[in-house]
Amino acid sequence: MSKFDPFSFDLPVSEIILEVKNHLSASNSLIIQAPPGAGKSTLLPLALLDEPWLEGKKIIMLEPRRLATKSIAQRMADMLEEEVGKTVGYRIRFESAISKETRLEVITEGILTRMMHQDNALEEVGLVIFDEFHERNLFSEVALALAREVQQVLRPDLRILLMSATIDAELLSQLLGSQVIQSQGRQYPVEVHYLNEVDEYAIGEDTAQQIIPLTEKHEGDFLVFLPGQGEIKKAEEILRRVLPEDVIVPLYGQLSPTEQNKAILPHPSGKRKIVLSTDIAETSLTIEGVRVVVDSGFAKSNRFDARSGLSRLVLHRITKDSADQRSGRAGRLTAGHSYRLWTKAIQAQLAEYRTPELLEADLTSLVLDMKAWGKDDIRSMTWLTPPPAGTLALSEKVLEAIDAVEDGKLTAHGKEIHQLPVHPRIAHMLIYAKRMNQLALATDIAAVLEERDPLPADAGVDLNLRIDALRRFRDRGVSMSRIKKIEKVAAQYRRLFNIQPENKPADPWATGLLLAYAYPERIAAARPGNNAQFQLSNGKIAQIGHRDDLAHESWLAVAHVDAREGMGKIWMAAPLNPKDLAPMLKTKEVLEWDRKKGGLIAHAEIRIGAIILGTRPLQKFDKSLAKQAMVEAIQEEGQFLLDWNEDVMQLIYRVQSL
Repeated sequence: MSKFDPFSFDLPVSEIILEVKNHLSASNSLIIQAPPGAGKSTLLPLALLDEPWLEGKKIIMLEPRRLATKSIAQRMADMLEEEVGKTVGYRIRFESAISKETRLEVITEGILTRMMHQDNALEEVGLVIFDEFHERNLFSEVALALAREVQQVLRPDLRILLMSATIDAELLSQLLGSQVIQSQGRQYPVEVHYLNEVDEYAIGEDTAQQIIPLTEKHEGDFLVFLPGQGEIKKAEEILRRVLPEDVIVPLYGQLSPTEQNKAILPHPSGKRKIVLSTDIAETSLTIEGVRVVVDSGFAKSNRFDARSGLSRLVLHRITKDSADQRSGRAGRLTAGHSYRLWTKAIQAQLAEYRTPELLEADLTSLVLDMKAWGKDDIRSMTWLTPPPAGTLALSEKVLEAIDAVEDGKLTAHGKEIHQLPVHPRIAHMLIYAKRMNQLALATDIAAVLEERDPLPADAGVDLNLRIDALRRFRDRGVSMSRIKKIEKVAAQYRRLFNIQPENKPADPWATGLLLAYAYPERIAAARPGNNAQFQLSNGKIAQIGHRDDLAHESWLAVAHVDAREGMGKIWMAAPLNPKDLAPMLKTKEVLEWDRKKGGLIAHAEIRIGAIILGTRPLQKFDKSLAKQAMVEAIQEEGQFLLDWNEDVMQLIYRVQSL
């Protein structure tokens, strides 16, 4: 390490290294704005490793993407001429490469919050770097709020460094009270062209067709931005067939390091390379040799899906700052060209910056994290963008339903849930699955719920059909691309518990019960006399297709349901044995006015949420409930309910006339 010379690398960020060092020696926060490829994610962290103010503590750098996390750690290790896991390491979900020698860890943002639960003051950390902060990732917002709290209350010596390619730096500076240092980078002119808009339902195919004539017009490598893996594969099929002389290379998060390098590095034979990439290449990774950018104008981001109660990838238009970042990739080596597959009119309507994920995401994990950290009042924290009150309230209800929170405080079961690096709903299900000796089934269910439905829309709503398809894939090697993704997630869950897969047909009752643990507010009972209609335990009504195999079931556990008002539609569910629900039953004392009897009646309701399974008379009850029931009855029926005599009524009239 002592031999490392940051100024031996010809990177634009070298020009600000001394200024950054001087500022961080005197201040505990800083914002750096630098374009992609300037070296801010690799050279700058290495240049800070031997700063005296670190006092031997680690540098932690947060990346919003797993692929970039591993790639950046590898690049820094290469710059030090070391293996990953020595001075520089990484940690992502289900995987890590660190050692006792590691002084610089590149991690995904969810990892930092877990580190802070183990060490509230981050005693072993001297600097926290938030890379690519312009992406406004949910966990980056949470981690920044926590880090600032640690800095303000416990560790004024803790440095915080925000790095971004494009962001409203002035606004961020005002909110954080930090200076902004800019690195201009080396950017050549890029000519921007607007072409025909792509069909939203055929993005891969349309983009490929528009690339073909451009390859005759321009030399050099192409970088093509597509929203996801599916669109990349469709474009790849067309381009390989039509352009056999060119090298068509995909780039997305699930690729191996070897496959990623094929996209990142120049082709060894000098052939033209056409890289088909998700937005991972927008700022996180630098692709060598690009002269032409072709931009579909779409991306996929995690958004809260009310149907599943989890977050899912949603297709959407990119923002202006994203479009500019993508175009800039064509001007790193020489003057280049950027082709935008949308009109100037659409360009004028694009949002300036991307919406913080905090405003659109499921916040259940965030609320659980904060409560585990000792923050019951999340609104009191210092946020760049405050989380929506309604979404926080909904998240609290979910945590209460899975017994993770009671009276606003984390329960012992909630602490157990928090130990698992998965969504609280899934963790709750996995914990009960272990008690039921059904972990293998639960890991399959969890994987199916996380990914897109692998079966066509007319396959039926039964979750067991998806589990059986997954198990047939494992057992017989059935070829289905969506099933492959589900199995990859299922394998990660199995590694978490060190268990083997099961490929025998799933027990449908066990599937239903496990699903009920994940979604207790979606336990559903058939409505008498209403064919294929169900009342959910959250009080809502939903229906299932009359021809569906589950339409005549008495009880269901529902995974996916429309969030629309009125009659919702069930998209995925499993049959449920009501005898299995006994541990979930709760008793509620009810006192109400009976008009016919002219008095209060008391009974106990046995229920699951809004579903009442039966009642029994109450001989003893809480007197405060009786008072409340009388007040409500008088409000509804009027004062004459009290049967006052004439003298009392005359007194009331005289008082009212004063």
